[in-house]
Order: sequence, then C-alpha cells, then structure tokens
Amino acid sequence: MDAASLALTFLYYGATLVLVLGLALRIRRYATVPAPLKIPTTPAPISRTGVVLRMIRELTLFESLFKSNKWIWLFGWMFHFGLLLVLLRHLRYFTDPVWGWVAFLQPYGKYASLMMVIGLLGLWFRRLAVDRVRYISALSDHLMLALLIAIGVTGIAMTFAVGTDVVAVKAFFLGLMWFDWQTLPSDPLLYSHLILVALLMLVFPFSKLLHAPGMFFSPTRNQADNPREHRHVSAWALKLEKGNG
Repeated sequence: MDAASLALTFLYYGATLVLVLGLALRIRRYATVPAPLKIPTTPAPISRTGVVLRMIRELTLFESLFKSNKWIWLFGWMFHFGLLLVLLRHLRYFTDPVWGWVAFLQPYGKYASLMMVIGLLGLWFRRLAVDRVRYISALSDHLMLALLIAIGVTGIAMTFAVGTDVVAVKAFFLGLMWFDWQTLPSDPLLYSHLILVALLMLVFPFSKLLHAPGMFFSPTRNQADNPREHRHVSAWALKLEKGNG
C-alpha cells in the first residue's frame, strides 16, 4: 500500500469517527433541550397524525419553502433530490454484490450530480444577489457551498470526462469496512474528490448542514396546534412539579 492510500485510509477512519460521534452528541443535545412553549407554525395540524404527515411533506416536498419562495424552492429541491440520488448511487462502492435497486439507479445518479450542482449554484447566486440574504451570510455559508460544489464538480469530471478505476475504488472502500486495506489508483482528481468528501464529513456535525436532523426536533414543526385540548408542559417543568409535590 502506497503512502497516499494509507493517508486516505486513516483520514476516512478519523472522518467517520468525527461524523458519527458528532452527530450522536448533537442529536442528543437536540433531544434533551426543553421546549417550554407551544409554538407550531400555523396553520398547523391539531393531531399527531397530522404532524407526521406535515413532517413527511416538509422532508420530501419542502412544503413551507414552496409556499414562501418558488425559485428558491426549485434550486433547493434540485440540490437535495440530486444529492439523494448521488448518495444512493454511491452505495455500489459499499455493497458486494450490488443491490438490484442500486444498480437500477446508476444512470439516474450520474445525471443527478448535474442537478445537484445547478441547485447549489442557484442557492449561491441567491446569497450573492439578494441584499437581505447577502447581509446575513457569513463566510462559513459561502465556504460550505464552495465545498459542496467542488465535491460535485470533481465527481462529475470523473464520471463524464476523465474517468477512474471504479473497481479499485470499490475495493478500497470495502477494505475500509472489513479492515482489509487496499491501494487506491494513482489519480489526483480522485484524491481531490475523496479529500473534499472527508473534509465535509469532518465539518458536518459543526455546520449549518445539521438542519437535516434538526428539523425533527423543531417545535415549530413537530408540535400539534392543540393548546386548548392539552396542556403543554416541558419535561423539566414536570420534574419541578413532582419535586414540589
């Protein structure tokens, strides 16, 4: 095994550890922070079934964003749906034999990478062109968009222009999973793509990208609008009531 492959091996072990532990700690924090008020965004469902249906629409269709701004919704949905197909397509590097539905998605996942990058460019243009959005945008917002676009562009280049030894890449990642380390092909573009992905894994638990799991813990989305029917008492208040009782 050459030095570059060995370095990427340890980089991915470290990035995976940071990603998993970071997400677990952040989700634990989200789950334990009390929600003292009943604050669902109206119009809101009045039952738990309605809340579940609302969350499904938000996760799949971005319903509230669609009602708010159609062109931002378009670019946001393009990016997220394209990213989903790209991630599902990449499962072929971690499965042997490749699952049937993953093989079916391969041609769609190739072109979904283009959709993903177009969506990101549209969202970045919004941050630069809309005054009120540009005013509240931090440097980290621009760097995160640049990182995601760089990952997409390097992946597109390997898919449609340069190419790489996908058999060796699959052997490398299967080797990581089973601690049977393999050598990557000597390909600077592949190295760039993998390093950028590892960097994303490292910063993900500490970035605004955590709106993905955070949505499930947002009281404006996961609460039913039933304050007249049921008294809302947070967990810490219940403990106080029991203690005083």
